[in-house]
Amino acid sequence: MNRPQTIQIFLPDGSPRSVKIAEITNRIVQAIFIPRNKLDYIGERDEVRNVGVYFLFGESSESLKPLVYIGEAEDCFNRLKQHNREKEFWNYAVSITSKINSFTKSHVKYLEHYAVKMAIEVNRFKIENSTIPSKPFITESMEADLLDSFDTIKVLLSTLGYPVFESVNKKDVKRSELLYINGVGVTAEGDLIDDGFVVFKGSQSKRDTTPSCHDYLINFRSRLIESGILVENNDAYIFTEDYVFNSPSTAGGVILGRSTNGWTKWKDKNGKTLDELKRR
Repeated sequence: MNRPQTIQIFLPDGSPRSVKIAEITNRIVQAIFIPRNKLDYIGERDEVRNVGVYFLFGESSESLKPLVYIGEAEDCFNRLKQHNREKEFWNYAVSITSKINSFTKSHVKYLEHYAVKMAIEVNRFKIENSTIPSKPFITESMEADLLDSFDTIKVLLSTLGYPVFESVNKKDVKRSELLYINGVGVTAEGDLIDDGFVVFKGSQSKRDTTPSCHDYLINFRSRLIESGILVENNDAYIFTEDYVFNSPSTAGGVILGRSTNGWTKWKDKNGKTLDELKRR
């Protein structure tokens, strides 16, 4: 269950689009958000010249999901400088370190292992790591402390705009809150969430588009098919995983194969539209 929390974000150069240092005030973990063009600037600060885990975030025209690479380092700044030379895809980094310098190499290797494992399980981002890093030996009590730190990392990353570990599984939604869309021969389930509209695994999409369907939707459907998110199933396509769209209308358009006002087409089990439920 989510609970109320106070998060402090410090802007060291005063710009809200530049470096941000975020922390939950009563926790030891801090997250440093770093635009790629600010690497030299952040290198002058102690927060990133420490043992920690880091996340590289970017986009790709070949992927329908944002990209993330997860790593660990004894000196996060030196490792980020290395990735600046060697990795092309990323635009932003988030470095996670301890405010009291309490992380050791074993700590961050465990956090790296657990973070990659959970990111793959949640499946909100395309993971650029080729394998799950091995789990180091740590004591049971240390693991409990690190899982607590991971909960803080999860909150801080979401606050900074990267919900890498935020699950959108249908089992987390009350049945009374599920939304449905129906077309000839297809039906789908979804939900309006904080950062878009999720269509749940097992939902159906029409096999063909209408002649008046926008090119954007046609191309989007093709990319979903090519990526394996939509697969052919008898006379329709079926979603092989939960997928977050940027709007209910885009989700509805992909499913029905035509331009659609998702606010009026998505309905709850009682027939109330999304518009009636959320905008009136």
